[in-house]
Amino acid sequence: MQVTRKTSLAIAIAIMALAVHLQVADAQAAKKSNVVILATGGTIAGAAATGTQLGYTSGAVGIDVMIAAVPGITDLANLKGEQISNVGSQDMSFAILLTLAKRINELAKSPDVDGFVITHGTDTMEESAYFLNLTCKTDKPIVMVGSMRPSTAVSADGPLNLYNAVAVAADPNSKGRGVLLVMNDWIHGAHSLTKTSTTAVQTFMSPVRGLVGTVSYGKDDFYSTPGWKHTTQSEFDVAQVATVPRVDVIFVGMDASPELINASAAGGAKGIVLAGVGNGNMNKALVTAAANAVKKGVVVVRSSRVITGTVGRNVELNDDELGFIASDELNPQKARILLTLALLKPHTPAELQTLFRTY
Repeated sequence: MQVTRKTSLAIAIAIMALAVHLQVADAQAAKKSNVVILATGGTIAGAAATGTQLGYTSGAVGIDVMIAAVPGITDLANLKGEQISNVGSQDMSFAILLTLAKRINELAKSPDVDGFVITHGTDTMEESAYFLNLTCKTDKPIVMVGSMRPSTAVSADGPLNLYNAVAVAADPNSKGRGVLLVMNDWIHGAHSLTKTSTTAVQTFMSPVRGLVGTVSYGKDDFYSTPGWKHTTQSEFDVAQVATVPRVDVIFVGMDASPELINASAAGGAKGIVLAGVGNGNMNKALVTAAANAVKKGVVVVRSSRVITGTVGRNVELNDDELGFIASDELNPQKARILLTLALLKPHTPAELQTLFRTY
């Protein structure tokens, strides 16, 4: 077929238009942040046989499938997914957290990575968020996200939560705020958040310090920056850590027996966190058992089973005399995380108390 001059011109124009389109597309992609999604499993990756049943299997869906299921998410950032683990958060472990923290620290060195999103189950997400807040050495955004309903549920909350988490991680305004958690349009700081409902989508609250900000359909609005030491300011380094000391949490109830404290100290625990009543209090039998544990070299921290407030030093009990540490604002599960990391190196009781007031 003979190609006319007019046809040749049309082809040339089409090629030029395509080249311009590709250049614009490349420029738009270059402007977008590069966000790595590190998946660990949880309900957000869960699946059930029907959309309305309560039971489901956590960690049944891979990260690539999760990304593909969220319309418009790749418009927010250039995404790359990695599967770190695929477990329900009840099976989250220090081994997985160490792997996760080291991977974040490795990737954060690259100028081609601008932020991170971590998918995680909600049951232990506050502990993982706090652990990463203390061990990740970057001011690049690190955003935890999960869901209360599996991916197969009617009105699943995971897709929008993931969309919003990517938006926050891609926003340069998220830098330097420590590890954040995004769920149900709210942005929490790792130090203060806690899970408050077994089933409600608005399960996470920050009852003492309040929200860091909000995010709605990818548009975030920050209120504050957490004031506690974290990430690049943190003294905790897990680069060479393979295992961590054992720290037990013991719940304190009315007329509680001291046997659990005795068993923990005898069984090899290096630290014990007591989820005490009120302002970290306990009955006389438990005070005696805890003081004896301290004399054997076990670090004892008084926290509280109450959801809000602080545990003050030398309030209710004479910590100076008994050798206890007061948890300040940290609930028992987060006090355990801080004490676990603190015990990687020797500290005096005074130094340990300073850590609980600082982190």
